[in-house]
Formats: sequence, C-alpha cells, structure tokens
Amino acid sequence: MNSINHVLNLRCDAIPEVRMAFIGMGNRGLATLKRYMIQNGVKITAICDLNPDNISKAHEVISNSVHSNCKMFTGDEDWRKVCRIPDIDLIYICTDWNTHASMAIEAMEQGKHVAVEVPLAMTVEDCWNIVETAEQTQRHCFMLENCCYDPFALMTLRMAQSGMLGDITHCEGAYIHDLRERYHADTANGGYFNGWMAEYCQGFQGNPYPTHGLGPIAQLLNIHRGDRLKYLVSMPGKTEKGSPMINNTLIRTEKGVSILLQYDVFTPRPYSRLQTTCGTKGFTQKYPVPCVCLDEMPEEKNADFFLKKYQHPLSATLGEEGKAAGATNEMNYIMDRRLIYCLRNGLPLDMDVYDAAEWSCITQLSAQSAALGGQPIEIPDFTRGRWQLIPGFQFHK
Repeated sequence: MNSINHVLNLRCDAIPEVRMAFIGMGNRGLATLKRYMIQNGVKITAICDLNPDNISKAHEVISNSVHSNCKMFTGDEDWRKVCRIPDIDLIYICTDWNTHASMAIEAMEQGKHVAVEVPLAMTVEDCWNIVETAEQTQRHCFMLENCCYDPFALMTLRMAQSGMLGDITHCEGAYIHDLRERYHADTANGGYFNGWMAEYCQGFQGNPYPTHGLGPIAQLLNIHRGDRLKYLVSMPGKTEKGSPMINNTLIRTEKGVSILLQYDVFTPRPYSRLQTTCGTKGFTQKYPVPCVCLDEMPEEKNADFFLKKYQHPLSATLGEEGKAAGATNEMNYIMDRRLIYCLRNGLPLDMDVYDAAEWSCITQLSAQSAALGGQPIEIPDFTRGRWQLIPGFQFHK
C-alpha cells in the first residue's frame, strides 16, 4: 500500500474508437452487449463466456452487425487470453461477484481499461489490490453503478450542489428487491449460473450489494472529494434459516453525515432504493412516492415539478436521447454514453477506482460488524489521505 502515483481525476490518451471486449454473457452480459452494439465510437473485438450456449447466443445477436468479425472465446481460462489481445482498449466484466477482482487486475496489468459490474470486489484486500493495480498501471477502473444516473438521483445532486438543500445531514439508500423466485430458479428459468448468488448470500450477515444505495449518496456527499467514509456499524435482520440475510448498516462520514443502507431481497417488500436526502434546508426522497420538501415550501410536494425544473443536464440531453432511441433503461443509457464519451475525449471518468473500492468494501466490513454484534468498524481511506484534493464531485465535460 505504498503507491506513489494516484489516479484521482485520471486523464488518459483519448481513444477515437474504443475497442471493447466482453467477459460474461449471462442475462445481464447479453443485454449489455446489445446496448453497446448501437454505441457510436465503439468496436466490439472479443466476447468470452464459460458456457458455449451463451457464446452461441452472443454470436446470433452480433452476426449481422458491423461487429460480426469479433473473436469468440469459451473455456475456464479463456478470459486470460482476452486480456492479452493487443487490439483492445476496454474490457467489460459481467461475471459472478467472486471473479471480478482477479479479472480486473489481470486486464489492467495487460494495459487495458476496465469496466466492472457491481460490486467491484467482495473483500477489502481485493479492493486494495485493485486500487494499487490501477495506480501502478495508470488505467481506468470504472464500476458500472447505473443508479448514479437515475433521474431523481441526478436531480437531487443538482439541488444539493446548488445549495437548495442546505448542509446535508443524513442520507438513506437501499437495495430492496423481492428476488425469491429468481434466487431459487435454475439458469434456464432466469436463475444465476451455478446458483452463485444463492451460494454466496446464504447465511451472509452483511450487505453483499451496497453500491446501488451508496453510489448516488457518495457523489452528493463528495466522498473522497472533500469528505470520506469513516466507520460503520451493521446488524442483520431475522430471516428464515438458509435464506439471505436482511441487513441494516449505518455509516458515518469524517464530517459527521450519517448514512443508512438497507439490503433485503427475500421478503415481499416493494422494490425500493430509498434515495432519501436530508438537509438543513430541504429533503428529497424517491420511494415509495417521489417527493421534495423545502424550507420555503414546508408541505411535501410530488417531485414531478422539481424533476422538470431541476432536471440535470445529463437527463435533459442523454436521457431524452435514450428515450428517443428506444432505450429501455435510461440509467444504463446515460452510463454507457458517459463512459464511452470520457474515454474518447481523454477525460476523467464519472466514477474512479476509489469510488469502486469505497462502495464495495462495505460488503466485508458490514459482515464483520454484524458478526461482532454491531461493533464499529473503520472504513479504509483508499486515497491514503488524498480525500480532500478534489474540490467536490463533477461530471467532466
């Protein structure tokens, strides 16, 4: 942990045409492939998956497109071959959680930029290893947290940055999603390959999926851009034996802001990411009904008015562009376009490797705290004291 070079606001050479490889062609991987096939400035060079059936599906999708000459790989270690292909700029990793770290490290060591599905890694050690590799190689490591591009989250960010909410005192985020049917399903019926998620989550006392809730919060709180995550306490909820745990985690930042994170995928609770922001002058909350309350407007109001008046420029441009193009998920569309735009223009990415490590390390740390009866656990400073160098979060233009 003695790296000299940091990657805060990392700028790399512009890449006019981003040559991409994809590792992982399961349900999300195949859908992601389709999204990038229509991106301007992208050339798909290679596709890799353990399952030959998934490769066949990918080949069918891509065969009649301008990317039809991309190379196909299948086999336990073929992902390493993909990392060594010279004509690749960016490797998109969409595999099970436990393989993210080793693949991201290998790809960066081979000179590639990396985009990794959430979470980045499952242990603090792996988070540190990825951070150090990014610093040593000066490569981008971008965690694909699409919830940071949610229109309501972007509106809240804009209101917070303009001072409308005053000083932020407390935030809440979550991943609450009834996945009971999918949790037990086999692959043919929409389940996860080899039941990897069920195997990991069964009896796990921490929060294995913290980034959907934490990502947007970290951006509006300027985490490692003026503040940092300091420590957490965590406790599991009561669940049936053999089921994934329900988890509640409280985080405190260096500047004293409190953050509540919840995780629940095994009860009938309606879908929610909470997205609650409390400030000295205002309050926003997306779930269950989007609402905003400001000092000059003490009664809470439906957020439709604010979503229009304070629509973030990314929603106004890329979000509307995505709708016109028939994109089914506005968050994904904006995320994809921003990633490629920044790479093509040599700009710092919207989320850096420190974001990815800070948000993902909560998985192991929350489990440690829960196992100790809710004992406070320190959160590492992955910037090694540089968390005040950048004066606030921004989307680079």
